[in-house]
Amino acid sequence: MQKYEKLEKIGEGTYGTVFKAKNRETHEIVALKRVRLDDDDEGVPSSALREICLLKELKHKNIVRQGQGALDGAEVGSGHVALLGAVSWRVARSAWLIRCGWFISFSRQNGELKLADFGLARAFGIPVRCYSAEVVTLWYRPPDVLFGAKLYSTSIDMWSAGCIFAELANAGRPLFPGNDVDDQLKRIFRLLGTPTEEQWPAMTKLPDYKPYPMYPATTSLLNVVPKLNATGRDLLQNLLKCNPVQRISAEEALQHSYFTDFCLP
Repeated sequence: MQKYEKLEKIGEGTYGTVFKAKNRETHEIVALKRVRLDDDDEGVPSSALREICLLKELKHKNIVRQGQGALDGAEVGSGHVALLGAVSWRVARSAWLIRCGWFISFSRQNGELKLADFGLARAFGIPVRCYSAEVVTLWYRPPDVLFGAKLYSTSIDMWSAGCIFAELANAGRPLFPGNDVDDQLKRIFRLLGTPTEEQWPAMTKLPDYKPYPMYPATTSLLNVVPKLNATGRDLLQNLLKCNPVQRISAEEALQHSYFTDFCLP
């Protein structure tokens, strides 16, 4: 740790705190994560061990190995290509993992984006297992998980990717900054419209489902993400589907016409 100078705190979560820091020798700007150790813990928390094990296995240029203002269109597109590429690669690794923490590191110098924070990540496979509904930072949690779904797949990552996409385009302004689960669902439905049983048949069977006012869907996302062009807004709508079955996959998203002008990973 003596090699690094801590500059500022970037964020704090359940299991640790992330700092912006500078390497004293190379002057490289890095992100440092300090794992929280409770006084009554004996040894390293299982969440930290799980994250370390996953990071040792995940070797990809857009996954981390160890606030820069508004991004222009090319940076948003390139960053989202990298994000989807990392998600797609994780899925392709036969029964690998879902729901990383969505801490994103983006280097403006070389346009490189990396996924980080795997404290809540889980390996998944066959047979299907029940997972906790208390996953993903609230602002990036999809409606199915907010309603208590315990059987889910990588579709929850695609919702989070959509939220990140909008946040990149809006200079770091979160799309759904809810205060609690109820407020989060209201913010989502006010923008996307409250889904009906016809649109999402399984919704009413979810453990924590409760009815919400029938908000109409926003007819255009132009005022929500004004810096995204029409194809970018179409991609965002396909990522932000309340019904998880209807959400676009990472592989399908990478083939979307929005990325025509960008180099695919």
